[in-house]
Amino acid sequence: MEITWWGHATCTVEDSGVRFLTDPLFVRRLAHLRRRRGELPPPEAAVAEAVLVSHLHSDHLHLPSLARLAPGTLLVVPRGAARSVPALRKLDGLRLTEVAPGDEVRVEGLTVRAVPARHDGRRLPVGPHRSPALGYVVEGEARTYFAGDTGLFEGMAEAVGPVDVALLPVGGWGPYLGHGHLDAGRAAQALAALGPAAAVPVHYGTYWPIGMDAVRPHEFHAPGDEFVRHAARLAPKVAVHRLGHGERVRPEVAR
Repeated sequence: MEITWWGHATCTVEDSGVRFLTDPLFVRRLAHLRRRRGELPPPEAAVAEAVLVSHLHSDHLHLPSLARLAPGTLLVVPRGAARSVPALRKLDGLRLTEVAPGDEVRVEGLTVRAVPARHDGRRLPVGPHRSPALGYVVEGEARTYFAGDTGLFEGMAEAVGPVDVALLPVGGWGPYLGHGHLDAGRAAQALAALGPAAAVPVHYGTYWPIGMDAVRPHEFHAPGDEFVRHAARLAPKVAVHRLGHGERVRPEVAR
């Protein structure tokens, strides 16, 4: 299996010849956010059998990026997403499936299981609480956990279950993290609880508010290295792969 990090929370996970894409965001600018690091993902980044959307925030459920997907692509979203974001149903040719924690979807012999996340799942800024924020576990040759956006929560390891690889958010897109997020230290705590063989830090060092480059710049640049350092102390048996934008890794997992 192979993982490519395209920046922010956007990853391609290829397992058993099946490609999954997480929270695709393929633009240089989104509202007040500007991509400060990494080239935009190439066209092949939009090629996948299934796309997993963790929650409805526009940097995770981004309609123009979803519109680049090929007809027939399976789009897995939190339950209630189409009601909160009606334009989802207007995306040409995509197969839309809504899920809640515990639901499973089969994709060409692989299983995708939705798991809980602690995060505001609304379509901000004014959306009602209709949809849960989710993580996903993709099970094929490996069990890969994509956490989406989440904070630590009681029973996290039990809810996620055994995994071989964890894609964990370690930062954000602004100088301060709100509730329902993992910073580098809390992500390392989650890693210690989950106990995978390998991990990839995501959701940092890509987008930043325009005009705020000099405000707490370490929150943009440092989370990946800080996660590596905290993980070495709290989860020393886990192989942590800090990827650059567009880089890929084939983590060693034993099943």
